[in-house]
Amino acid sequence: MPPFDKFSSRRQNDRNDDNRDFNRPRRDGPPRRSAPGGYLRGKAKAAPPPEGSEHWATPWVQIKYPSRHPCVWSNMVKGASPDARPGDLVTLYDRDGVLFGFGLYSPGARIPVRVMEWGSPAPGEEWFTHMLRQAADLRRNILHLDQVTDSYRVFHGDADGIGGLIVDRFGPVLSIEVSNIGAARRIQQWIPILHEALGTRTARVMADATIAKMEGIDMGALQRASDLRDRTVKITEHGIRYEVDFSTGHKTGFFCDQRENRLKLTHFTEGRDVLDLCCYTGGFSLAAKMRGRARRVVGVDLDEKSIAQAKRNANLNEARIEFTHADAFVYARQMQRNDTHFGTVVLDPPKFVLGREEIEEGRKKYFDLNRLALSLVEPGGFFVTCSCSGLLSAEDFETTVSAAAHSIRARLQILDRTGAGPDHPGASHHPESRYLKVLWCRKL
Repeated sequence: MPPFDKFSSRRQNDRNDDNRDFNRPRRDGPPRRSAPGGYLRGKAKAAPPPEGSEHWATPWVQIKYPSRHPCVWSNMVKGASPDARPGDLVTLYDRDGVLFGFGLYSPGARIPVRVMEWGSPAPGEEWFTHMLRQAADLRRNILHLDQVTDSYRVFHGDADGIGGLIVDRFGPVLSIEVSNIGAARRIQQWIPILHEALGTRTARVMADATIAKMEGIDMGALQRASDLRDRTVKITEHGIRYEVDFSTGHKTGFFCDQRENRLKLTHFTEGRDVLDLCCYTGGFSLAAKMRGRARRVVGVDLDEKSIAQAKRNANLNEARIEFTHADAFVYARQMQRNDTHFGTVVLDPPKFVLGREEIEEGRKKYFDLNRLALSLVEPGGFFVTCSCSGLLSAEDFETTVSAAAHSIRARLQILDRTGAGPDHPGASHHPESRYLKVLWCRKL
């Protein structure tokens, strides 16, 4: 098997949660832990509390070099008050003892502080209630998403003000993922607030096992906060029906971030043969067939369960789509040998950059797979290619795709550059929140 074939599976996908990029353990061993309720301990003895700290608002954490980024790494934390405990809302001070904001404290993690706000002391737990309601109001009363779908991102981590909290709505169900102990400690109190704001009824709460261990999250408590009884739920997006299976789905269950891009694709598919590489549960495939009037649609994915779900989704809509269980690399090479071409090719692979140390390796994977996919686009055909790697910049992604085209002596007209829908807002102080990049191209 070629060296990168295994990466075309959605099982590898950590899409859509930039916090995971920072929380993953380093390859050289577990993260360095800080001493709860004290100064960071290494080989040296613990330092005494700073002068004047007896007058600081407690619990507090002192940061060596504050920035506007919401994630404070362990080597930037100078110390914490003795009463600071995992998950506490703490007041933050700089190296000179000047108060600069507040955040959630997680001393055992690579990101021990998640900054919530700058320039004011910690306001209390009611601040979280305000942020949750504000996020729901944006989706329902400003973006009016209920008019086009009953499935959307309700809360998008740092971009909505609370790092480590991801909430998606699927009809009456809230699918929640937490990635820090502060959010995990409060999720049972937050769920009724979200239900009231959204009109939902049940919730599913989860956390990545590796992150939960690092953060000290009680997985049993998350299970007790969940009251979901049904394994599946049916949703509608732009008139197309999908079944979300929480027992097999990745992340929160369905990729709401591509909603607008699925609709946009329909302008490039009428009367064409369409290939959907790394199709997951068939979102782009169904949009091309149902709304885009494609002549033929082929969907390919290595995840057997995803393909089975895609077939069920096609049956829900009485749509005839050829779903194939295969590795994207292997399938594309076979189509090359068969001299098979498509009028439109969509490529939405899993995240190839899982950490900063893997950026160069990830670029190579994107290059190889885009090169193969582009070879299947007929002259004058359309190519839609995506990256959900938050650590790969839009400029780097475009450069990589362009290089892949030039390597097969093709030239691209880049028609548009898009990303996730507005229910996945980016944050000016957190570039990683703008993780999804989509290039809309014509092959010349």
